[in-house]
Amino acid sequence: MRDVDIKQTNAAGAADTVSLKQRAYRIRRHALRMGEVQGQGYIAQALGFADVLAVCYFHALTYRAGDPEWEGRDRLYLSIGHYAIALYAALIEAGVLPEDELETYGGDDSRLPMSGMAAYTPGMEITGGSLGHGLGIAVGAALGLKRKQSTSLIYNLLSDGELGEGSTWEAVMSAAHHRLDNLIAVVDFNNQQADGPSQDMLCAEPLEDKWRAFGWHAQRVNGNDIDALTCAFDTARNHDRARPRAIICDTRMGKGVPFLESRERNHFLRVDAHEWAQAIDILDRANAQS
Repeated sequence: MRDVDIKQTNAAGAADTVSLKQRAYRIRRHALRMGEVQGQGYIAQALGFADVLAVCYFHALTYRAGDPEWEGRDRLYLSIGHYAIALYAALIEAGVLPEDELETYGGDDSRLPMSGMAAYTPGMEITGGSLGHGLGIAVGAALGLKRKQSTSLIYNLLSDGELGEGSTWEAVMSAAHHRLDNLIAVVDFNNQQADGPSQDMLCAEPLEDKWRAFGWHAQRVNGNDIDALTCAFDTARNHDRARPRAIICDTRMGKGVPFLESRERNHFLRVDAHEWAQAIDILDRANAQS
């Protein structure tokens, strides 16, 4: 294991799976508590992406919770800036941010603004959004790490909506051209945008074939399956050919809270006051039974 002060075990197995599921549950719970502060937000994305973030922070990433700018860390870039509530929940669970700070979410002078800003939040590596910029930033940073002869990795989290941006595909080509094997793109494919299903806005399929055609090693997995995710991240990190890697994660918006999963339009949720406690109770009961 590499030098860390808070880190997952790298060996996948039954105990590790149980631990990661518990982390994902707590990330979902932190996100709901933050959402309740404002009464609305990108909650469905946070619930859907929690399993991916649990695997990122407690299985894949090397970092020091007490030193978010440690030079030897792996970098996680949140290109999808409106997913900030999800990342804050993961940073709280990882010990980078204190849990009591979630009560300040979206407030004046808070370190947790509703859209992610690197200047405000420890552990937030870039200011994400407008969509389509993150992967280009990650390519430049990966080149920089190569020149430093660093062994650190960059994980760039992007959305299916960003696959409709030309700048994303320019970055995809550039990463392959420069053989950036220190770059892993993680795509949240929840098939939902503000205006409707992503595939109705601009169809990106066949997605794996496109990434491979651009010179990347690509995998597609169920983004709400912890075992599938750990296997995919391990495969990406250990792939021995000099090229960038992509993990396409099919996720379900609102995962874990059925009445939010079933809402037809859940890109930005306004949740009634009594429903927050109901949602947390559903999560707690499901966790107790697992």
